[in-house]
Amino acid sequence: MEAEYILVSDRKTDASFLIYHYLSFYLREGCKVCFLGLVQSFSHYSAVSQRLGVNLDQARESGQLLFLEGLKESVGVFLDKESNPRSSTFDFLRDPSVGLRGLYEFIRGSLVKPVPGADPQAWGPPVLLVDDLSVLLSLGLDVGAVIDFSHYCRATVCSELQGSMVVLVRCEAEEESLDKESSEMLLKGLTHQCSLTLLAQGLPTGFCKDIHGQVEVCWQGHGEGKQTQRKVFQYKVHDKGASFFAPGTSSAAL
Repeated sequence: MEAEYILVSDRKTDASFLIYHYLSFYLREGCKVCFLGLVQSFSHYSAVSQRLGVNLDQARESGQLLFLEGLKESVGVFLDKESNPRSSTFDFLRDPSVGLRGLYEFIRGSLVKPVPGADPQAWGPPVLLVDDLSVLLSLGLDVGAVIDFSHYCRATVCSELQGSMVVLVRCEAEEESLDKESSEMLLKGLTHQCSLTLLAQGLPTGFCKDIHGQVEVCWQGHGEGKQTQRKVFQYKVHDKGASFFAPGTSSAAL
């Protein structure tokens, strides 16, 4: 499996279905997955994955999946007055100036260190999933710190360990604001790092019950002589995944 950095973003729609797809795909492929969930609880992802035929509880118990529940850990940081190794993962919540080193070290350790009692050769290439990275901006971190965090994660996961990353970034602000500007800067900065971008958007023609939106797929042309390639697919989300098709080929459009 080729190492790659996939950047997922959305506008006027919800691209979460792509995160669910990659989570179930990599677990089925036998990869060791570190999932940084900053938006939803473990039970939410578990319920969705169950419909996709993947048992997250079993994956976590076997050591294949390490899920860092951002919501729960954040509350723990504010309630825990004493410093401990686990709370240092989110120590930027107490002081944003310390940056994301603690979170990076946790992710690196979870993918590099062997699971006690497990065969180190049992899993395939490591994978880091993040849902969603733009939340860190809302927690007081600046764009530069988040882009640096992504850079170090890519260097470790994709280059050193020959694994893959899938990162979701949302740009949903309707009005001109500092939050929107920061999100756009983050998206632009991450685009220069990734190998593939997936932009989920609502349909230009408006709502359609049989076509939920479109995804622009862009293969980034990094390096001399390499060109960026783009394709657009329409999609429909259903209980057990999503269907993709070329524009105009859905039964609703024929």
